Amino acid sequence: MSLFDKTACGSCLTLKELATLYEISAVISNHYDLKTSLEKSIKILKNSLNLTNCSVHVLEEDLLSVFASVELTAIQKKLATYKIGEGATGIAAQSKEPVVVENIHSDSLFLNKSGKRDFSDLSYVAVPLVVDDQTVGVLGAALTKSTEIGFEDCVRILTIIASIFAQAIYSYQLFNREKERLEELKSYYKMEWDSKVHNFGDIIGDSPKMEQVFKVIERIAQSEVTVLVRGETGTGKELVAAAIHKRSKRKDEPFIKLNCAAITDTLLESELFGHEKGAFTDARETRKGRFELADGGTLFLDEIGDISASAQVKLLRVLQEREFERVGGSKTIKVNVRLVAATNRNLEQMVKDGKFREDLYYRLNVIPIDLPALRERGNDIKQLVNYFLERAIKNHKKKVKILDDAMEILAAYPWPGNVRELENTIERIVLMGNENGIDALDMELLLPALERGKIENKPIAAANQQTVLPKKSLEEMERTAIEEALISNNFNQSHAAKELGITLRQIGYKINKYGITNEL
Repeated sequence: MSLFDKTACGSCLTLKELATLYEISAVISNHYDLKTSLEKSIKILKNSLNLTNCSVHVLEEDLLSVFASVELTAIQKKLATYKIGEGATGIAAQSKEPVVVENIHSDSLFLNKSGKRDFSDLSYVAVPLVVDDQTVGVLGAALTKSTEIGFEDCVRILTIIASIFAQAIYSYQLFNREKERLEELKSYYKMEWDSKVHNFGDIIGDSPKMEQVFKVIERIAQSEVTVLVRGETGTGKELVAAAIHKRSKRKDEPFIKLNCAAITDTLLESELFGHEKGAFTDARETRKGRFELADGGTLFLDEIGDISASAQVKLLRVLQEREFERVGGSKTIKVNVRLVAATNRNLEQMVKDGKFREDLYYRLNVIPIDLPALRERGNDIKQLVNYFLERAIKNHKKKVKILDDAMEILAAYPWPGNVRELENTIERIVLMGNENGIDALDMELLLPALERGKIENKPIAAANQQTVLPKKSLEEMERTAIEEALISNNFNQSHAAKELGITLRQIGYKINKYGITNEL
């Protein structure tokens, strides 16, 4: 029995059908543009077998949308979208079986959502595109009086072609997903690389004062010395501690944190050194403290100036002897921990006042790192604004732009809460802002401290009053910043300009404008 003897075997292919398959296979395998290759394949079906209105629907998010067609207009393609189980196309996708509509003019299964009318069309066949028992789309075609094959033959040839199309579409989707994943990874690693090259890890900024901080971190990170990070609240002391740990020999070991100010005196010792079962009322089981958890790694104690006198004694012993006992226990536990402490308090004054042990102070203050306030970091403010803005836009999926006049206000604002206040402010800007952009008037509402009442200690204006931003207050802040920069740099205008993040010409203009002299 011949393979090509159609009368002898209804399941065998004719020479014309084999030729059609060969042409379509060649087109699919030799074209990188899937849509173009599918449309060329559809033309082959039309010319070889006289099948019309052929279309390939692709399944995405439970909707079947036209991906390739040569006879539908752009509008008709948009209209011809089906849900799973809707019409012949949707049923084929749902059942994973071919669906035949013998008479499209009377059968309700043929929905014709595209609105295309062709009275020469008689029947419709929808064949699912399936890969590994998953539907990826549907191949549909209409039969006319001139179509050379019947329903059974049409279903057979379209089923074979559908398997070719399914594999091509599946590979195409897989490639696109992988491409998107790689693009995301590329973007992520670029940000990581840029941050490491330009911004010293998670710490954003390149002002002269921050450069000094970076130099100290680089010099002491590989050592085992205790570090005391000092600075106002919100300046990023924890980030500095993390940067030290990441660059130390302990980088693969734990980095444990504890905010001493957030814990009561009675619980602080338990948090630091752990406790034995039954040591106190709620001690239902033995628990390790932060020192044990950090063994081999780094322990960061924030707000170290807030610990009690008894905790100071025990902390001093750990720093001296590298050993301690859990609360309620007698067994001595030895640990190998590098300590990084932080405070926003004046420890020297606390030592004078008898509120902080002098010997502990000297144990902690081996390597001091002084973090500058945000108002002292010049152009770093704009870098941080852009960094937090980009992150907040991504998190909240909103497009918000900060206009130049608003950016100048942000740069001139004193930021009493430092970087933490800036981060929260940008979050608020994104949540309350819009695509038209945040201007100076908007900023008056978003930065309450800029309101006239808070600046001049007068009654605060109502929130809905759009008063003009007091120009004088900004000029005063600008003059103060310039004077402080000049004083800290011995009136060297070049160094002061670099610290402020402005040019030498700009600082010269400002000095003349405000009549600043070296007799401050």
